[in-house]
Amino acid sequence: MRVDIISALPEIVRGSLQESILGRAQKKGELEVHVHDLRDYATDKYKKVDDYPFGGGAGMVLKPEPIAACFEHIREHQAPIDEVIFLTPDGEVLTQAIVNELSLKNRIVMLAGHYKGVDQRIRDTEITREISIGDYVLSGGELPALVLVDAIARLLPGVLGDATSALTDSFQDELLDAPTFTRPADFNGMKVPNVLLSGDHAKIEAWRDAQRMEKTKRRRPDLLHSMPSDDLSDAKGTKNT
Repeated sequence: MRVDIISALPEIVRGSLQESILGRAQKKGELEVHVHDLRDYATDKYKKVDDYPFGGGAGMVLKPEPIAACFEHIREHQAPIDEVIFLTPDGEVLTQAIVNELSLKNRIVMLAGHYKGVDQRIRDTEITREISIGDYVLSGGELPALVLVDAIARLLPGVLGDATSALTDSFQDELLDAPTFTRPADFNGMKVPNVLLSGDHAKIEAWRDAQRMEKTKRRRPDLLHSMPSDDLSDAKGTKNT
C-alpha cells in the first residue's frame, strides 16, 4: 500500500513513521509512505500556506493554491488514487470497520488540516472522504493522520509477526478485548486466572469470550446495541458456557 500525507508541519509525521510497526512495515515493503511538505508548493518568497478567513473571525485557513499544486504533483505518480482523506474534527468518526475497509485499498492520500482548517473549495473538489478520530479538536491533522496510518498498517499482510493478532483486537467484532496476562503467574499476590494456565484451549477461548462480553457490557454497552442479533445471541451463549 502507498500512502501520501500532505502537511504544513511534516516533521511531526516523519519521525513517528520510522518507529515500531510503521517502521517495520516500510522496511518489509508492505507499506510505502510519502510525506509532502505543503510549503514546498507555496509560490511566494515567504512560503506562506495560510491566510485570514474571508468574513473575519479567529484563526488562519490553509490556502487552496499550495494544496492544489501538491495534489497535481502527487497525481504524477502513475498509481491510481483510491481515496483522498481529509483529517478533520467534523468528519465521520473513525471506527475499526472503516480501518478494515481502507486496509484493502492500494493507494490513499491524506490531507492534514491545520490552523482553522482548509479552504472549502479544496474540500469540495479534491476530498473523497472526511474522517475524525474523535469528538475533540487538536492543533492539526498530523496526529490523526498517524493514527489512521498505524491502524491501517497493522492489518496489512505480513506486517504483524502473528497474522491473527489484529483479528483479535478490540472492536473487530464489536467487542472489547479480554484481559491479558504474562509471567510471572503470581505478582505481588495477584495470580493469573487458573484457566489460562490449564492448557485447555477450548476453556481458555470460552473464558476470553465471556470476559470480552462482560467488559463490553460494563464499559461500552453501546457497542452491543450495534451488533446483529444473531451475533449477540452467540456471544451471550458463549458467556454462559
